[in-house]
Amino acid sequence: MQIPREALLLRIFIGENDRFEGRSLFEAIVLRARELHMAGATVLRGPLGFGRSARLHTTKILRLSEDLPMVIELVDSEEKIRSFVETIRPMLGSGLVTLERVEVLQYGTP
Repeated sequence: MQIPREALLLRIFIGENDRFEGRSLFEAIVLRARELHMAGATVLRGPLGFGRSARLHTTKILRLSEDLPMVIELVDSEEKIRSFVETIRPMLGSGLVTLERVEVLQYGTP
């Protein structure tokens, strides 16, 4: 599988407790990406963050693991990314979704 040199980076910002059909939303999104043969996906867990509600989510000891911020990142061709966004749109609630153009310097072994 190849990614074009000019590609898109998709970022999906959700909460750790967000669910879809009985499983973690981040897991459901990554599994859907795999089913659709996307180039890859990475889930990042944030120790601190806030969203539209301005409520802080943190790993501090008094509020251990209380719906921490999660970011799912995918890089692929513009066509595949835009198609993927439409596929997962029904899964998303109030999360933030962003796109940016990226230049792929390397994918896999040279």
